[in-house]
Parts: sequence; structure tokens; C-alpha cells
Amino acid sequence: MSIAVFPGTFDPITVGHVDIAARAAALFDEVIIAVAHNSTKTPLLDSETRVALAAAATVNIEGVRATQTDGLLVDFCRDAGADAIVKGLRGGADFDAERPMALMNRSLSGIETVFIVGDNGLSHVASSLVRDVARHGGDVSSYVPAGVSEAIARSLAASS
Repeated sequence: MSIAVFPGTFDPITVGHVDIAARAAALFDEVIIAVAHNSTKTPLLDSETRVALAAAATVNIEGVRATQTDGLLVDFCRDAGADAIVKGLRGGADFDAERPMALMNRSLSGIETVFIVGDNGLSHVASSLVRDVARHGGDVSSYVPAGVSEAIARSLAASS
């Protein structure tokens, strides 16, 4: 059984993330969406909400599940019995950011990173842009799976 870990903060999960998860599920028997804590970021949504939204967004994709992780990604991958890490790429800047991480992960554990090129029609969709548009009152519903824009609105209302 082949297992891939698809890590990220998913703050929030977007339709681009779901596209990558679905395409990874066609390549691996199991895809684990690993919702991570990033010490350099202050998330809009708490980790439990991010896991629940990722699980709901991928409920109809066979072999995909979501869970929370902290610590080193390679430790999570080892514990999960993962064969690969999956990362989505929207463009060259994503590759430039992801390449050193992929090399470090391989150096630490031997686990390879598989890059999946995102759908060209979704290349403008990024969690950071979704958060920014939502913070300024814009409609983000076409960029996120069902239920996510409502969760963002609740979080923004609670923080104001």
C-alpha cells in the first residue's frame, strides 16, 4: 500500500488544495492531509477547524483523510509509513520555495517529495489571498470548498 502525506497549514483549505489531493489520490492508495502548525504564521482558523474543513472538503475522494500534525514532517511521515510527500506547485516561485524543503526532508529521512503541478485555472488561488480578500469583505466562496467561507466569516467576526 502506497501512502503519501500532503502537508500544509490549510488556512484555509482551497479548491486548489482539493485538486491536488484528488490527483494525488489517483497516484497513491492513501493520501493523508497533514494539517500542520507553522510557528512563523498566525492562523486565522484553529487547527481543529482546519482539519474538519479539510476532511469535509475531501470526503468524496476515496483514500484521502485529514489529521493534525506538529513537529518535524519527516517524523510524521515515518510514523504514518508514508512513501512520499506531495506538494502542489502553482508556478516557479512555489518550486523555488519547496525545493530546499524537499531536499532537507530527503536528507533527513530518505523520503521523496512528489510535485504535482496545479490546475492552470487555479494558479491564482492561495490561502493567503483568500484570507486577505475575506478580511476586506470580499466573497471567497468560489475559491474554497463548501462551508469554508462561513468558517472564515465566523472566525473574522469573533476576532473583531
